[in-house]
Amino acid sequence: MLLMEKRSGDLVRVENLGALFNPFTGQVMARDQAGEEEQDWAAYRKTDLTFPSGEELPLSWTEPEYRKNMPPAHKHAQHA
Repeated sequence: MLLMEKRSGDLVRVENLGALFNPFTGQVMARDQAGEEEQDWAAYRKTDLTFPSGEELPLSWTEPEYRKNMPPAHKHAQHA
């Protein structure tokens, strides 16, 4: 999956989607796509990444306690 590093605007490629989707994992290994050649693997904090559109990653991917922080209306919708 291609994501964007907030600071540089570079695209990075994440292959381990399990780590990306796991809210208990704070970072993922990815390859920077800047330049003509793909770069070596590097660790990126999930909080430093967004979708290429600039949209933030879902809280369910980054915040272990995301359900506790949901507004009450959303909590009830989850169980309906």
